[in-house]
Amino acid sequence: MRWNTLLKTVSLRTALICLLVAPLPLLAAGSAAAASPVSLTSGFYSNPDSGPAVWVRNNPSDSRAARIQSAIASQPIARWYTGGESGGIGPAVAGYVGAADSHDQLPVLVAYNIPYRDSCGGESSGGAASVAAYRTWISTFAAAVGSHPAVVVIEPDALSDFSCLTSTQISDRLAMLAYAGQMFQQKAPNTWAYLDAGHTNWVAPATMASRLNSAGVADIRGFSVNVSNFYTTGSSETYGNSINSALGGGSHYVVDTSRNGNGSNGEWCNPAGRKLGVTPRVGGAEDLLLWVKTPGNSDGQCGIAPTVPAGQFSPDLAVRLIDGT
Repeated sequence: MRWNTLLKTVSLRTALICLLVAPLPLLAAGSAAAASPVSLTSGFYSNPDSGPAVWVRNNPSDSRAARIQSAIASQPIARWYTGGESGGIGPAVAGYVGAADSHDQLPVLVAYNIPYRDSCGGESSGGAASVAAYRTWISTFAAAVGSHPAVVVIEPDALSDFSCLTSTQISDRLAMLAYAGQMFQQKAPNTWAYLDAGHTNWVAPATMASRLNSAGVADIRGFSVNVSNFYTTGSSETYGNSINSALGGGSHYVVDTSRNGNGSNGEWCNPAGRKLGVTPRVGGAEDLLLWVKTPGNSDGQCGIAPTVPAGQFSPDLAVRLIDGT
């Protein structure tokens, strides 16, 4: 790859800032948790097989297709891995990061397969069958990323969704998340990994900081906030900064802006009146602003999409987010 021949002189953040001004080949030295080079020449990777992109390809004559293509399908959206990937997690991840690297672009991935996932009354319940199965899955995931540059969000909601777990399950979860961080640190040295920390109206910052510490946040780049939610970037920055302060100020975070253009109305499951947020870019107080949730993917059979299962793309939801209705 071209990036192997470039100087290891600038941070990923600096590389992205420069990239937005002039898309030149750049290399990053990373952080303590990602000290090897990261290549960027053309920005974030836009998944040609995302739900919105596939829908547009399959429905070219639909009156909504051009708008969805322009506003959503053409944007860089995180690729979620949830267990049960065709051919196994290793080939699935390796193929994706390899495709991004071939375009000299930075992929964003989500690991979402923790046991008892979303089990406290959520619409996306599931996850690996056991601690051992998860350790194998996440280790294989990290090894498949390997030396490729990547951003990975680890287990959305896993540190917020404790209410129906036993003390043993909580301890197991913290240990699994710590193991995940160690795997990315050891096997994917060019990855900036972020443990998910929920959103501004869920867990108090000091409590979340304690959970992040127990889950090994010090071993990776930092944490993510507002994944799959709607809180404004400003409120998410306030929350992220408060967590970081409670952590001692040495961590970093990213914000999911995919659906936060109109902020939150207090509902989490397909609420009306939400809007697309700013497209992925370098952040302000945070490292990056990302589209982690796929805009137009249902939160579950609820709200304004009562018949659309969780994770399924809906053009109606997509157009509502474009219009803010």
